[in-house]
This record gives sequence, C-alpha cells and structure tokens, in this order.
Amino acid sequence: MIQDLKVLIIGAGIGGLALARVLALRGADVTVLEQAGEIKEVGAGIQVSPNGLAVIRALGLEARLEASGAVLADTVQLCDYRGKSVLQLDLTQLSPQKYYFVHRADLIGILADGAREAGVKIQLLQKVARVEDGPRACVTLASGAQREADLVVGCDGVHSVVRGALNGAAEPFFTGNVAWRATVPNQWARRSDVRVHMGPRRHLVSYPLKGGELVNLVAVEEQRSWMAESWTLEDDPANMRAAFEGFGAEAQAMLDAVEAVKCWGLFRHPVAAAWHGQSLAVLGDAAHPTLPFLAQGAVMALEDAWAMGVSLERAESLQAGLAAYQNLRHARAEKVVATATGNAWKYHLSFGPLRFAAHSVLRLGGAVAPRAMLRQFDWLYDYDVTAI
Repeated sequence: MIQDLKVLIIGAGIGGLALARVLALRGADVTVLEQAGEIKEVGAGIQVSPNGLAVIRALGLEARLEASGAVLADTVQLCDYRGKSVLQLDLTQLSPQKYYFVHRADLIGILADGAREAGVKIQLLQKVARVEDGPRACVTLASGAQREADLVVGCDGVHSVVRGALNGAAEPFFTGNVAWRATVPNQWARRSDVRVHMGPRRHLVSYPLKGGELVNLVAVEEQRSWMAESWTLEDDPANMRAAFEGFGAEAQAMLDAVEAVKCWGLFRHPVAAAWHGQSLAVLGDAAHPTLPFLAQGAVMALEDAWAMGVSLERAESLQAGLAAYQNLRHARAEKVVATATGNAWKYHLSFGPLRFAAHSVLRLGGAVAPRAMLRQFDWLYDYDVTAI
C-alpha cells in the first residue's frame, strides 16, 4: 500500500534520509522537511555495526560507504585509565560481517544523495511548529504555512514534535553524565581499532575516521551539574582535559590535541509508548533515545527505517502497517536502550577493589574464551532486519 502514498518526513538525519529512500524506492511520494539551512553533520564519528550495515547494503549504498573513507574496524581494546590492556576483542571473527567507523557527515551525504536519486524532495529551512493527527496528518510550519500528507514521520530526535503529539510531554531525567565530542589529527597511526579507557566515574572512547586521517574522541564524565541535552554546545577544551587529569600518557596525548569540542548532558528517556497514531509515526531517537554506551543510536534508526518500509509494503492499510512496525521494533528497542544504560557503570567503576576484580574477570575471559566474549553481542550484531 506504499504506492503513491504521500509522506512527509520531519528531519534530514540518518533515520529520516534512510526512510526517505526506503519508501521512495517502493513508490511513495516523499518529501523531507529539514529546519536547517543545509544538510550537514552534527557530531563527528559513528560506529556502523553489522546490523546497521545490512540496511545500508539493502539500500544499495554499501559501495559508497566503503569509498567514503569509512574505516573497517578489526579490534575493540578495553584499557584501564592508565592505558593497561584489560580486554581485546577481535572483530575479524565477525567475518563475513563488517564493522565500520564512519564520519557522520559522510554517511549523511551518502543517504541524502541516495534519497534524491530515488525521487525524494528535500526542503530546507522548514521548521515544524506542531503536527496534528487524523485521517490525514497536518504539519504547521513556524512560518504559519500548513502541509498535509497521508503519513507524517517524526525523525526529529529527542525533542521530537511528533513524539510529543503522540505521547504528551516527555519527562527525561539527567543521568549525571556529561559527554564531550571532538576530532583530532591522527598522529598515532591509528588505523582500525576502537579503544576505551575506563576510569573512576569517567571513560574515553577513541577510534580512527576518514581513512585514518582523524581520530574521533567521545569522553564521558559523571557530574552533578546539569548540562543541556544538545550536541551543538561549544566548550573549552581545557574543561575536557581537566576532567581526565590522571589518565595515562596515550589518553593525555589525544586530549592535548583537542582544539574545539562539543559537550552535552546525557538524559535518559523512556521508549515511547505510542510510535504511531492514525497518520503520524516516530522513528529513531524520536521513538527510543539511547545513551551512547553501546554505539547503536544511528544503527537503530537504520533498522527502524527498513522495518517501517517493509511493514507498510506488506500491509493492506496504513494503520495495519504502522502497528506492524511498532510490534516489530518495540521489544528490540527496549533491549538495546536497557543494555546501553546498563553499560555506563561498567566503564565508570570508582571503588578500587571492585574495579580490579571486574577487570581481572575481563582479562581472564579474554585469555580463556575470547570468542565467547565476542559472542555475547551476537543478539545485537547478527540481527538482520532486511531478512525479516
């Protein structure tokens, strides 16, 4: 029932652009409304694990991703904050599946080009003020102009207008964690590994981007003070360095190279109870915001996009398709969000004896059963929404 369906997608991020191509290739008339004046990256690096790559492949965009400077990952290295190895996971054991480090701007560009090639119209400077559900959805722009469609999908992030229309006002709570994000020149010949330096109440993640030209840094520290839930706030790099004083030489060298940094507060949101109405739906962070402790935010949006397209294609009515979409995705979203939330404490153990014991267990597991340590993620990485 997708053929000739008129769809408005709010937000030209990863989820919105992927959904636009999915639906347009199936015959829908798709327009993406983006409030910014240009499509550009927010943040820096993202990790595309095999479950997300399956969607990119099904969209016919894998070759473009590989040609964009995406880095094929081979190792996850967990270290203590001084730099001593705790656990090493060999990602080549995922073969033939692949795991990539990608610059967000590159992936956005690939998806935007793919959407346009499928016939999608992308309209900029279109800020949405409110949406109304009904037999046909109505979108009111900040300019006062109104647009109607058979289906309006909110791919508009954690502050989603569409989620609010479906579920009422959100009540997120501050997790007590603040994150910084930056990229620095790759002075250390990093080529294909992600490293996590784990310290008391804080951790630092680093991995290469852009064919090894850059290193992406994500640093998280527990703080009592509240910070805005936004990726676009500038901070003084000195604050980031001060937070990680006492970390080892490798971490300090990366932090010393930071010249510009974004910061934001990490908030916990519940998974939305309602993912759709009569003609409204939500996708990605608008439906299930997740904390950055499992590297699945962008990948989950890709999974959602494919699932919505397939659900609508197979259904005899819009309502049946949207219900099938939520049924297909809700439990998995709950599990991913809960797992990401549960990972935070593992990286931030502050009680010395407990940290020593936990790291010793990881070292032993890595030495005795390295494949088993990786297989604990099979439920996540082996999932292929395009095969459902």
